[in-house]
Amino acid sequence: MAPPDTIEHEMGRSITPPAKPIVFVVDDDISIRESLELLIRAAGWHPELFASAQAFLDYPLVSVPHCLVLDISLPGLSGLQLQERVLTVRPGLPIIFITGHGDVPKTVQAMKAGAVEFLTKPFPDTALLDAICHALEGSRSFMGQAAEIQGLRDRYASLTQREQQVMKLVVDGLLNKQVGGELGISEITVKAHRGKVMQKMKADSLPDLVKMAGKLGLALAKA
Repeated sequence: MAPPDTIEHEMGRSITPPAKPIVFVVDDDISIRESLELLIRAAGWHPELFASAQAFLDYPLVSVPHCLVLDISLPGLSGLQLQERVLTVRPGLPIIFITGHGDVPKTVQAMKAGAVEFLTKPFPDTALLDAICHALEGSRSFMGQAAEIQGLRDRYASLTQREQQVMKLVVDGLLNKQVGGELGISEITVKAHRGKVMQKMKADSLPDLVKMAGKLGLALAKA
């Protein structure tokens, strides 16, 4: 019998996601799902099981490291079709493909689209566990970068319109006097705005501010 907190989403049940990393499994073979659930749980991760691609897509986004173990042959949306959807609706989700009917074209297509691994059934448990470890590390990295960018966006949004204008010109390399000339304000006022920008953006130096601007995608002047 499966553990009490097993989630079979085709039954329409759900729970609040745990704090530990989540390994999503999408496979229409219940024996595969049950086998992978035991393996994933024993490794210390939390398994979430789905019998179809749509059931997975209906599951809410999570805020812990996660990855997807995906069968390439599924009823309805195939594994490759789900991969295409994931690239749009869940960017940064690492995918590990498993299949009993693997062929070279499908493998190439999956890997080119960013799959972490492509395993042919039956595969050693260690191969899957290693792939999951790698995938979860990738998820942690992506989530960390996403959190950093969101933090920068929030700080940038806290700037006034004038402060944003000053920041743009400063990171473009203009001196305070030149910034004042561009905006029609005094050099003293530019210095005041610049100080506020550094404070609000939590930048320790001009190079630090320039790096932040780059991460935010602010266009820099060409040399």
